[in-house]
Order: sequence, then structure tokens, then C-alpha cells
Amino acid sequence: MEDIFQNGNRGEAATTNTTAVNVVEIRKEDTLLDHMEITIVEAEKRANGALNLKEFYTVYLIETKVIDPEFKDVLTNISSLWRRYTEFELLRAYLEISYPYIVLPPLPEKKVLYAWQKVTTDTFDPDFVDRRRAGLENFLLRVASHPVLSFDKHFMGFLQQKDGWRESIKETGYLQIAESKLKALSVSVRLRKPDKRFETVKNYGIELQNNLCNVLRIRARLAEKQYSFYKLHANYGRVFSEWSAIEKEMGDGLQKSGHYLDSLAATIDTTLEEEELIADQLKEWLFGASALQAVVRRREALQLSKEEASDNLTALHEQKEKVIQGKSGLMSRLFGSVDTEEVRELKILQLEQKINQGEEVVKQTDQELILFSEKAMEDIERFQVQKVIDLRETLTAYCVLQFKLAKKGLQAWQHIKQCLESMP
Repeated sequence: MEDIFQNGNRGEAATTNTTAVNVVEIRKEDTLLDHMEITIVEAEKRANGALNLKEFYTVYLIETKVIDPEFKDVLTNISSLWRRYTEFELLRAYLEISYPYIVLPPLPEKKVLYAWQKVTTDTFDPDFVDRRRAGLENFLLRVASHPVLSFDKHFMGFLQQKDGWRESIKETGYLQIAESKLKALSVSVRLRKPDKRFETVKNYGIELQNNLCNVLRIRARLAEKQYSFYKLHANYGRVFSEWSAIEKEMGDGLQKSGHYLDSLAATIDTTLEEEELIADQLKEWLFGASALQAVVRRREALQLSKEEASDNLTALHEQKEKVIQGKSGLMSRLFGSVDTEEVRELKILQLEQKINQGEEVVKQTDQELILFSEKAMEDIERFQVQKVIDLRETLTAYCVLQFKLAKKGLQAWQHIKQCLESMP
């Protein structure tokens, strides 16, 4: 799959976007993360509403620090503010509408989405909240490391603007745009001449999503079996400890063996905690595959608009040709009514005006489609490169974790073997 997205043209970074900050010259690969440190240091449970009708929610403390002296006049040097998960959702929705050609980083799940996930469904559980905190921080770092998204003024406001940020987002009118876009995307798209590049991307996104979903499902089943298997060693440990109480010569060796077995049973807890963090990294790319498909759907909607505009223009030309030839409709032929020359000329004039407008619409939609395709292919290639790097690291980390678990098991059994051999 390495060559799938190489047809995309590499353009310059979209520094002319109206929502981008222009006070600092942006280099092609320059990102906000080169000038600022971003962390989510903690999460806090809060409540609102009346005493008897309290509604609880979680807020996250975002801390930023400018590390580039040139940016200290543009951004607050050190800032900290609290944000709710819903505000992260609002930010991502705004970015999706403002930059439809970009494969947006996904947010961590708000609640457990898959039945095969062996994690708590309590969204206020400390472990779940901390994992979501890490996922939200990763989302911010992904956006802040993107050469286009990172300099969006509303993203920068999300990081440092304590008051009025929600209002500034609403003033962009993105909600109205989002409604029209959603209606367009909800229609089943059947294109006459689909772009093979994006068809390949769409199929790849589906396959990537299916494969990662299967990997995560199998991992969850394996983790459940591993947990049960390792915890059974605690039964060995208890039996050996009880046995040692009635043995004089063998007692010390049995007791030590029981301790090693208890220790072996306990190793699975920390291992699976680390494994869940690795699973979260895989889930990020599972959701990223959905974001990849969303870009393709938005491009399909643009192409559909172009085809509809072309069909409308063709219909206008046909209608004009009929008027010129003096053909009338069915009702006119039945009742003998025929347009006069003056009426026919007026109709032709009106149709020519509509044709001119139609040609402008076709030209505009064609330019929008070309520009979108170029930018989308560039960002999809960026997505592909980053995906390969991240998944290589994630899968390697999983292998290392399993190796460490097996090594601990081997060491435990070696110690047990020595204890048993040392018995008189």
C-alpha cells in the first residue's frame, strides 16, 4: 500500500486560508508545535444544576508554554485553562467544516463503543478518564503538528482564550455550513466517472478500518484468556503455601515457589494496563480510517455537484435548441398555440442568460473540485506516511510488551525450578 497515494500533487501549505493567522510568516513544514509546548496535565470531575438534579461532567486542564521568543508577542507566554469534552468536539467539528480536504485527527472515544473492549463503561472511572485525557492531549498535539491546522486562529484560541471562545466559533457560521454539508453527504453518491485515485483511497480506508477492528477484537480476546491463565497461577501459589505448612523438609522450597507463583499471577495486571494504552493508539488509527473515508465522501459530494451543474447546462442547451427550431410542448400542439417570433426571441434570450450562469457554475465547481483534490491528495499522503511510522512503533511496542511478559514468566519458572531442586 506504500504507493497508493503517490499520485497526489504536493502544493504549498494553505497559508492564504482566511481562518489562518497571518501575523507570522508560515514556512511549508512549520507548525505551532515548533513554537509551543502543549499538555493536558489533569482532569477534574465537576457538577452543575440544582442540588437534587446535579449533572456531572469532566473538565481537562490545558497548559501551554511558548518556547519561541518570536511568538511571545502573538501568544500568551504561559497559559492554562479548563475545557470540556464537548468543546473538543466543537473544535473538531469546526475544523472539519473549515478544512474538508484534511484527514482530521480523531478524538478519543467519549464512552466505550465496542462490546469487545474489556474496559470499564463508567465514564468517570479514574483509569478511563486518564486514558481519555491522554487521548485528548494526543489530539491537540496532532493538530498542533499539522502545517495548516495548527495556525488556525480558533484552534489557537481554544488553547489560550478563556472567555468567548464558543461565541467566536458560532460567529464563523460553521453550523449552517455543517447542516448543508451533512445533507449532501447523507445522499447516496453514484458518480458517472469516479476518480480512480480516490476510489483506491476509499477502498483502502475500508480495508484499514476492518483490519484494525479485527486486530483489536482478537487482542481483546487474547488479553481475556491471558488474564485468566495468569490468575490461575495464584491458585498454584495458594496450594503451595498451604502444602508448605505441613512439610518440614520441603516446606521452605514450596513456600518460596508459592511466592514466585503469586508474583507471576500479579504481573498480568500491569501488563494489560500498558496493553490498553497500546490498544488506544491502534484505535486512533481505526477512527483515522473513518476520517480518511470522510474526506473521500466530501470530494464525491463536490464531484456530484459538478455533474449536476453539467447536466443542468446540457438541459438548458437542449431547451434552447428546441425553442430555436420552433418546437412546442404537448399542450401547445393539442390546443394549436404556437409561440410568436417575439416570444421565441425572448425565451432564447432568457435561456442564454441561464446558460451563461450555468457555464459559470460549471467552471466554478470544476475549479473547486480540482483544488480540493490536489489538497486532499497531499494531506492523504501525509496521513499515509504518519500512519506507517506510528503503526510500526505501536505494533513493535506490543511485541516488546509480550516479550517482557514471557521473559518474566520464564524467570519465575526458573526460580521455581531452583527452589524445587534445592529441596533436600
